[in-house]
Amino acid sequence: MMTKHSYDKEFKEQAVQYYLDNKDHMTIVEMSKNLGIGASTLQKWVRLFNETGAVGRGSGNFASDKDKEIARLKRQLRDAEGAIEVLKKSIGILSK
Repeated sequence: MMTKHSYDKEFKEQAVQYYLDNKDHMTIVEMSKNLGIGASTLQKWVRLFNETGAVGRGSGNFASDKDKEIARLKRQLRDAEGAIEVLKKSIGILSK
């Protein structure tokens, strides 16, 4: 089973810089092994950097702190709504 890792913005920036500094004498596979990440992950970060000039904001790649907070609150609301549904069903079962 594969585990999803999340990397902060600083690590991503350092990885892209490592790629840029070494791309003429190392393969992306060698570099990714040295960094302890998958080659496709490093390729994705390099592509994003080449397209936008940035590697993202870290885990989740939200456009702003506001968007990240909105996503967190939506997850929290969804979890609370799920808990309410479980409680409603429990009450229905117990009241019979």
